[in-house]
Amino acid sequence: MTREYEVILFGATGYTGKLTAEYITTHLPTNLKWAIAGRSASKLGDVVQELRALNPDRPSPGIEIADLNFESLSALAKKTCVVITTVGPYSKLGEPVIEACVKNSTHCLDCSGEIPWISEMIKKYDLEAKANGAIIIPACGVESVPADIVSWALVTLIREKLSKSTKEVILSLVGASGRPSGGTLETGLTIPEVYSLSQIAESTKPWALSPVEGVRYGRSASLLGLRTVPDIGTLAVSPIASIDRSIVHRTWGLLDGGKAYGANFRFNEYIRVRNAFIGIIVRVVYGIVVTGLLFPPIRTFTTNHIKYKAVAIADDDSPSAQRALATMEFQGNGYYLTGLFLAEAAITILRDDTIAKTLGGGFLTPATLGQPFINRLTAAKFSLHTRILDH
Repeated sequence: MTREYEVILFGATGYTGKLTAEYITTHLPTNLKWAIAGRSASKLGDVVQELRALNPDRPSPGIEIADLNFESLSALAKKTCVVITTVGPYSKLGEPVIEACVKNSTHCLDCSGEIPWISEMIKKYDLEAKANGAIIIPACGVESVPADIVSWALVTLIREKLSKSTKEVILSLVGASGRPSGGTLETGLTIPEVYSLSQIAESTKPWALSPVEGVRYGRSASLLGLRTVPDIGTLAVSPIASIDRSIVHRTWGLLDGGKAYGANFRFNEYIRVRNAFIGIIVRVVYGIVVTGLLFPPIRTFTTNHIKYKAVAIADDDSPSAQRALATMEFQGNGYYLTGLFLAEAAITILRDDTIAKTLGGGFLTPATLGQPFINRLTAAKFSLHTRILDH
C-alpha cells in the first residue's frame, strides 16, 4: 500500500455513483482509505456532507477533481489501488478510465452491460493489463454479477460433490418489478450510434469474449422462444441473455481454458412466465424492442425485490443427469444492489486472496473473485443458496 488511497469512486455525483458511495460509507471497513472524484468540487462537497450525515463517526472520503481525459484520469489512477467508475454510457465515456488504469497498474471496476464496448476494450488493453498486473472487471453490477457468480458456485458444487463437470447452467429471473432509468435507456440507444450492426452481432456471439472457443451452440428453446425446466418452470427469452452469457462464457475460458467448468459447458438465461401464452407475448415484445434499438435493453430497475433461480446439469451421458439448484434473492433497489456489488468487489480485490490475483491481471470477470466475494455478498444480505437435487 504505497498509494494515497485504496479506492477512488469516479462519478460519485451520479445516481449509481452516489448509491455506491453511500454503501461504502455505511458498510465497508472504517479504515478504508478512499476518495470520491468528479469534475465539480462543489457537487462532490455536497456528496461528502450527505455521507457525513449517514455515518458521522466515519472519516470523510477525500475529494479529487478529474476531467474525462487520459491525462487527468492517469493522475487520478496513480493515487489509488482501485478505481470504481460509474460514468456512462461506457461506449462513449468509458475508455479514458480503462486506459489510465491499465497504463498505471491500477485495478478498475465498472457496471457496464455494453458487450460491444467490453469486446473492444479487451482487444485494445487486455495484454497490457496482464503485463501491468491491473485487474479490470467490467459488468460488475446487476447486469452480470448474479449470472456469473451463481454459475461459478454451481459448477464448484457439482465438481466437489459429484466429481463431474457441468454441461449447462440455466438461469431465470423469477421475481422483480420496476422500470429502467433514463441513463439505462440512454445506454441502450448509444450502442447503435457507436457500433455497427455487424460489430454488435459479432461481439455478442456466445463465445466472443472467451479466450478459447466453446461448444457449438444449438437451439436450447422452442421456435417460440419457450422452455420448461423442472424446479424453475415455464421460461421465455430474456432480453439480457446475451450480456450475461458473454460474461459467464469469458469466465469459463479464463479458468484453465474451460477445463475448470468442463469442455461441454454452456450458459442460458430466461425469464420465468406463468404460462406459454405469456411467454409468446414476451417473445414478440422482445423482438420489437431489439428491432427498434438494435440492442437488448439493460435490466437495471428500481425494484423492491429481485429473485433468481438457476439449475446446473452435470455433464453425464445418462438420460437422467444429476442436477444442482441455486436460489438468489435481494430485498432492495436494483441500483443499490449494483453499488453493493461494486463496493464489495473492490474490498475483495484489496483484502482477499482470489482467483483474480492468481490470474495476475487483465480483463477478468466477477466470478474470478470466487468464494471470498460470495462470502462478502451474503454477509451483505444478498442471499445465495445451492444444493444438489435428489437423483
